[in-house]
Amino acid sequence: MKSLHILNLFSVLVIFVSPCVAAADKAEKSIDSKPPSVFATIGKEAISWQDLNVAYNQAAQKKFYHGSPADHVIAALQREVADKLVADTLVLNEANRRKIKPDTDVVNQELESIEKRRAGDAQWLEARGRVLPVLTRQIENETKVKKLTAQVRNVTPPTSVQVRAYYTNHPEKFTAPVEQRVSIILLTVDPSSGNEVWEQAAADASVLLERIRKGESFAEMAKLYSKDAETVDQGGDMGYLHAGMLADTSQKAVDAIQVGEITKPVRLLQGVALFQLTSRNPALLSSFESVADRAKDLWLADASDKAWESFMDNLRKKTPMNIDESKFLPLAKTEVRPSSSAENAPSSN
Repeated sequence: MKSLHILNLFSVLVIFVSPCVAAADKAEKSIDSKPPSVFATIGKEAISWQDLNVAYNQAAQKKFYHGSPADHVIAALQREVADKLVADTLVLNEANRRKIKPDTDVVNQELESIEKRRAGDAQWLEARGRVLPVLTRQIENETKVKKLTAQVRNVTPPTSVQVRAYYTNHPEKFTAPVEQRVSIILLTVDPSSGNEVWEQAAADASVLLERIRKGESFAEMAKLYSKDAETVDQGGDMGYLHAGMLADTSQKAVDAIQVGEITKPVRLLQGVALFQLTSRNPALLSSFESVADRAKDLWLADASDKAWESFMDNLRKKTPMNIDESKFLPLAKTEVRPSSSAENAPSSN
């Protein structure tokens, strides 16, 4: 588990922290050059600005690589990282309160892996004596958090009555969507072409439409005139499609016709198309017997999530917290930030 990011393996080993991407530089500049040492206090624990900056840098490198996102995007990530550090600290505090022991096997494996990766690294060898005890403690903390998380999420399996009730109350989870079998004739047009070319393609499609309506085969017309490489050999047959597989314009055109009918010419990005609806299967609710195992798994997942959310809510309510976001970049004006642990918790001044 990396919920604490081996926290700060790199905040301790500052010598191994590479300079951050532009996004991280900008975020760091939004915090004073000499920021307060403590970003947040969670009960008796403190999160330093250094911890926050290092965690942000790691997240920014993964999310933005070498990009330069807008300030409001950086601001959102600052708060996301901060909320995660606060949550991790809450859980670790509770694990310590419950006297949960670290998983020594995992700790030893992690340390052995780090030793192998750093073997021969002069900087690591120089810092190892100072760093190893702190590093060990960080990995131990991760294993304690993982143990507590597993305990909280380990809910009692549902009864058969509960599984059936879940199935009954969530039919959308067990209903196969509407499927439509569609065929296409595509007359391609270069997107940069002028109106005359587009109009001619539409006219050509209208001629084909009339020929089909007078009895000629859609499939044969597709083989002769369609430029859609994926379907031309199948007479334009695209197979069964469900909502979201066609572009909005195409989907609306197909939804408006009945089985056996053909759309009027539809302008697409790549040209002008005719669609034929060859069959339509309505949405179908699967029988309980066929999805009972899946319903049980979904019940367990939902119950686990609810148990975790309740656990975290209780931790936030009972833990005094003081969190300083005054140095963050501002969020976008239209952005509404969801409630965070910082905003819901009582303040400790």
